[in-house]
Amino acid sequence: MRLDRYTTGTYTIGASLWKQLLWYFVGAPLVRSYLIPFSGLKVNILRWFGAEIGQGVRIKTGVRVKFPWRLIIKDFVWIGEDVWLDNLDLITIESHSCISQGVYLCTGNHDWCDRDFALRTAPIYIESSSWIAAEARVAAGVRIGQGAVLGFGSVAMRSLEPMTIYSGNPAIAIKLRKIKEPR
Repeated sequence: MRLDRYTTGTYTIGASLWKQLLWYFVGAPLVRSYLIPFSGLKVNILRWFGAEIGQGVRIKTGVRVKFPWRLIIKDFVWIGEDVWLDNLDLITIESHSCISQGVYLCTGNHDWCDRDFALRTAPIYIESSSWIAAEARVAAGVRIGQGAVLGFGSVAMRSLEPMTIYSGNPAIAIKLRKIKEPR
């Protein structure tokens, strides 16, 4: 490959230079801060920078968001410590989903077959009531089906079926998820 010839092609960041700089130097450090444990403040900062965020969202310390203007989080979502939302493309997280500590959601990669190492991006979509367990990884273009679980440290390189529990690297289906009814 020829990194001296690398370009991002037609890719654009999607925000003005001033917005990018303000996010990089002010917004991102505040959202990531371990000194600010309050979800409400972090949610508001993300909204100010263009994220669409519903009600009851909890964001823990150490969360990294590359571009808030490419982030949609619906109602009652939990985002754990040290999550990295590497959203060169859109990340959507539907309601009542849990993104546990140390999870990495990556919407961009490079074409290893391209001589110039071309950038490739694709969105990540996480359907409602899903759980991405601690230290798991989700690749660009993956859709997590409603109620699916991606187990601890697992890697989703392909979309996951609804109401199924996955584990491993690469993640494989290990069993169906059954929700117990309240007594």
